[in-house]
Formats: sequence, C-alpha cells, structure tokens
Amino acid sequence: MSKRLTLIAVGLFVTAGITCAQYPILDMVADRVVQKYQSSSCEQLWQKKGEPKSMEEQRVIGLLQGDPQMRTAFLNKVAAPIANKMFECGMIP
Repeated sequence: MSKRLTLIAVGLFVTAGITCAQYPILDMVADRVVQKYQSSSCEQLWQKKGEPKSMEEQRVIGLLQGDPQMRTAFLNKVAAPIANKMFECGMIP
C-alpha cells in the first residue's frame, strides 16, 4: 500500500510540473495573483472588489476563458490561497 501511495504522489508531482512547464507565463501571473491576495489587507480586498478590471487583467481573463486547460492550471494554482484569504476576510462563509 505504501509503495502505491508513493507512486501516486510521484505521478501528481510530475503532472503538476508538466502543467507549470506548459504555461510558464501563466505560472508567473498566478504567483502575482497569490502574492497580491496574501499581501493585501482585508480592507484593501474589499475596496478592490468593486473596482473595474485593468486592461491586463481583462486580457488574462479572456485567455483563460478561451483555453480550458490553461484555466484549470491557473485555478489549481491560485484557488486555495485566494479562498483562504477570502475566508479570513469574511468574503465567503
């Protein structure tokens, strides 16, 4: 059983590495997004919530909407840190 779990874990790490290697720019953007959430206070996040998106953000959103695999890779990287911060700030129940 332990050998099987080790093989599964190695497979997950390899898959994650391939996904990041496929989209190196996306990986940098995801890191910036996570950093933005981790370094912002709850008050800053509440204020930014209602602001319009920049042209760069709109472009990235368009790319993610057009490529399901890229969107999945992006969300897999940013979902947990963003959700945790939003939970801490009372933005999600």
